Amino acid sequence: MADDCDSEGGVTDSPKKGPTLSTSTSSFEALDPHDPNLSRLATTMFQKTADYLFGELTATQEDYRLLESMNRVTITKYSDMKQIAGNVARTMIDLNEKYKNLQPYLEQIDQIEDSVTKLEQAAYKLDAYSKRLEARLKNLEKR
Repeated sequence: MADDCDSEGGVTDSPKKGPTLSTSTSSFEALDPHDPNLSRLATTMFQKTADYLFGELTATQEDYRLLESMNRVTITKYSDMKQIAGNVARTMIDLNEKYKNLQPYLEQIDQIEDSVTKLEQAAYKLDAYSKRLEARLKNLEKR
């Protein structure tokens, strides 16, 4: 069996597979009549492709909406964090200023503590000395 092709590039017979479509594009021209089965399949294919692309574009659009929403939330969070950081910075400046104002008093407290420590040591020495004197006095009275 030889491959027969009509002059319009239509269906030919293949010895192994039976009727096949010609590779000629003339059968797909707009004014040429088409095989109704082929038209139906082509329409189905284009509809399913359109549905697929619509789904892909819808998913992408939803992804962008989600990113936009996440960006808005992030902007709000960073704005809040910026405000908190500003408040912390102002509070730190106030605390440092108060510490500077208290510094002379803290130094006086340190000096008083040193004086109290020295006074305490002197009191212990005086107590020890008075106990020795008392012991001597008792010794002298016993004699």
